[in-house]
Amino acid sequence: MKQTIFKYILTLMIGLLWASSVNAQDDQLVVIGNPESVPSELDLQQLRSILKGEKLRWNDGSQVVIALMKTNTTIGNHTSKRLYNMTGNELNKYFLALVFQGKVKAPTFFNSTDELATYVSQTPGAIGVLQNPNEKVLKIILVDGKKQI
Repeated sequence: MKQTIFKYILTLMIGLLWASSVNAQDDQLVVIGNPESVPSELDLQQLRSILKGEKLRWNDGSQVVIALMKTNTTIGNHTSKRLYNMTGNELNKYFLALVFQGKVKAPTFFNSTDELATYVSQTPGAIGVLQNPNEKVLKIILVDGKKQI
């Protein structure tokens, strides 16, 4: 009887550890960019500056175009927390205020990762954030030398 309980508890603990490691991998974000204008590598501070609308042009003078998942999606919510240190609602209000003040153009928000990837691949100057990008993605941007953040 004690061995059965021990095996059950051990199996449960192993399952929980496996689930948390799989979930940690799913939480990784990948930055993608259009092959034109967008640099191949950024540091995290540069990325945040770009995504917050503080940097409006790439080094070649072309316009930065931000593409994000909608904040009511799992990836969009995670992006809000991880890269902006905001909730989804706070991020929406942040950009609404900047657009109202005429400081930036609003990001383009998507429901589907495929739509976001296609948009970034077809829009010069576009940069976006995904989890587990598919083969449609033409350019992954390294952040602090890593493919995932």
